[in-house]
Amino acid sequence: MLAGARAEMLHVTYSVSLVGLPIGIANLDANLTQFSYAIDAHAKITGLAYLFSRARGASSGQGAIIESRVVPATFATIASNAIMTRTIRMSLSANAVTGVDIAPPFDEKPDRVPLTERDKQGVVDPIGAVVVPVPAKGPLVGPASCDRKIPVFDGYTRFDVDLTYVGQREVSAKGYQGPVAVCAIRYVPIAGHRRDRPSTKFMADNKDLEVWLAPVASAHVLLPFRVSARTMMGTAVIEASEFSLASE
Repeated sequence: MLAGARAEMLHVTYSVSLVGLPIGIANLDANLTQFSYAIDAHAKITGLAYLFSRARGASSGQGAIIESRVVPATFATIASNAIMTRTIRMSLSANAVTGVDIAPPFDEKPDRVPLTERDKQGVVDPIGAVVVPVPAKGPLVGPASCDRKIPVFDGYTRFDVDLTYVGQREVSAKGYQGPVAVCAIRYVPIAGHRRDRPSTKFMADNKDLEVWLAPVASAHVLLPFRVSARTMMGTAVIEASEFSLASE
């Protein structure tokens, strides 16, 4: 941490539902300053849904925040279900991927759009993508919170997340009560995805994607408070029941 940088320890607990039915929980712990971030997150399917999928996962990432821009250094994720476990580890420098390890590797498929080295330049990882810096001189909650394109590389696919400002809402959860920025989302696949997969086409055409971003004032960043998405099985919602800060 840079000298004089005040750190905020953020803890968020999310509930996960599908068509209004609770199916899981997720937790996120972040150490945030105006100049850096370090995040650990984990999620699991619960209740009756666990009997069918037994899915769980964890991700972590850290990096710098330079001139209102996220500059990741490391990313790691592990996901498992009743059938298999897969890990992905990635290193980055100056928003370029310098190394990726995937175990076990994904199977080659004829409809997978080839990745090039260019697809690994000028990107952030999925953890870095949830940190949304806002210029220090502007308001935390407003059009600047959303109006941006986030270029994401997750280790095997390259896609853009286009955010557009919709407005503001007032929310209340343990640890936070106040405004959030409401952003419409569009998913734009670039490379590494399977072009003929129905889910890829569905998400690329999906206009029912939205994220609410809550502010962390001292670090001048926002993080997701709520995400909703129409899926092929119905609407999924991830929403904070706790969004609490403590200064370090």
